[in-house]
Amino acid sequence: MGWDQMRPLLEQGTIDTLYMVGWSTLIAALGGLPLGILLVLTDRGGLLANTVVNKVLGAVVNVGRSLPFIIMMVALIPFTRWVVGTAFGPTAAIVPLAIGAIPFFARLVETSVREVDHGLVEAAQAMGGGTWTVVLKVLLPQSLASLVAGLTTTVIALIGYSAMAGAVGGGGLGTLALTYGHQRFETDFMYIILAVIVVIVTIVQLLGDGVVRLLTRRKRTG
Repeated sequence: MGWDQMRPLLEQGTIDTLYMVGWSTLIAALGGLPLGILLVLTDRGGLLANTVVNKVLGAVVNVGRSLPFIIMMVALIPFTRWVVGTAFGPTAAIVPLAIGAIPFFARLVETSVREVDHGLVEAAQAMGGGTWTVVLKVLLPQSLASLVAGLTTTVIALIGYSAMAGAVGGGGLGTLALTYGHQRFETDFMYIILAVIVVIVTIVQLLGDGVVRLLTRRKRTG
């Protein structure tokens, strides 16, 4: 296959991959952030301590994280079809990608928030700050750099998941690698696809690391 034939396929595959990863990252952040915070708040000694709620949330997160993505994607086909009207293509892949990433990111959020100095929380409470004041004024600002690092890790994981989604009709670079690289033995094309994925992951990591360093520097000087 010549470059003139590869180029449009690569461009569309890259666009589809970024589309899947972008939307699933947004949904994972919107779902995983409050879930991770609730895991901390409802834990023993937390501001909203509730053992039952904490155990239920923890169990849901553990189940979500323990399921292999490819199996979960197949199991969610009926739900995906109900949500978006189809079980194939980049839009359909967003549903299992997001559902798989929410518990993954939630645990990273939980870890980040737990690292916040409890003395700062006590100081905020001593000044009359309620639960959500503590969350918005202390926990999130103090853990922001770590949260960004966790989100970067989540995005990179989603890029890998999106490639696996291609094996069951999810579209993107994964579908190209399977269709052309494996089934049609276009090994050169597959190596180019792998290189594109590596470049995307590298850019995401560099951007994430840059933001983390900036936030850490501001925290130290602020």
